[in-house]
Amino acid sequence: MTRSVAIRVRGLKTAYGPHIVHEALDLDVFEGEIIGIIGPSGCGKSVLLRAIVGLKPPADGRVHVFGKDVTHLGSRDIRAVQELWGIMFQDGALFSNLTVQENVMVPMREHTNLPLALMRDLADQKIRMSGLETWAGQKYPSDLSGGMRKRAALARAMALDPPLLFLDEPTAGLDPITASGFDSLIRELQGTLGLTVFLVTHDVDTLKGTCDRIAVLGDKRVIAVDTMAGLRRHSDPWIQAYFGGPRGRAALAGEV
Repeated sequence: MTRSVAIRVRGLKTAYGPHIVHEALDLDVFEGEIIGIIGPSGCGKSVLLRAIVGLKPPADGRVHVFGKDVTHLGSRDIRAVQELWGIMFQDGALFSNLTVQENVMVPMREHTNLPLALMRDLADQKIRMSGLETWAGQKYPSDLSGGMRKRAALARAMALDPPLLFLDEPTAGLDPITASGFDSLIRELQGTLGLTVFLVTHDVDTLKGTCDRIAVLGDKRVIAVDTMAGLRRHSDPWIQAYFGGPRGRAALAGEV
């Protein structure tokens, strides 16, 4: 059975001046899956995310999201396709001078003409969906713990009910218990809402707890895409070191 493709990347090249980050990179992300993106530091995991959503224009190649070519769009067209996805940046990127509720309302203000009262109600709904109490919406980001800020950023990413979420290192800096709770939340939301999730991470526990498949970046391209079990049998030295190191063995303890 052929699976529908949510994101199709073909021949992608990204560069900063003479420094080439990706070259001839191909990747398919299927609808309804959570795919983890891993690779050595500096391999361009976050750059790939930014290239897909139009924040880093590629030097070459094409990107299609739900069948739409999003590689070179004008400002009006890019606003329309931006409603297809929500982004949770690595540091949350919440506006410090806005409350959590106001942060969640930012995409609604940019992309809809909804009445203010309705936007507030919808923002509170997204805040609750992210695992926060409604009262957290009246707090500023500086009033919240790191884990709560992550959930607030997730609530903003879901503001427009997008079918696709991009999460950049969502559990970075969290303690193991808080990180595990966030992983469970992502899995629950994906299952309930049928989301497609593109998840950049270095956390083996997150990969194990959430991801259906994992794409490994290296040598400026995708060197492998497989389940965790499949990657553990891969011959690439970095992949072997990643899953066979102490943290990898601890995360995978008990698996056959």
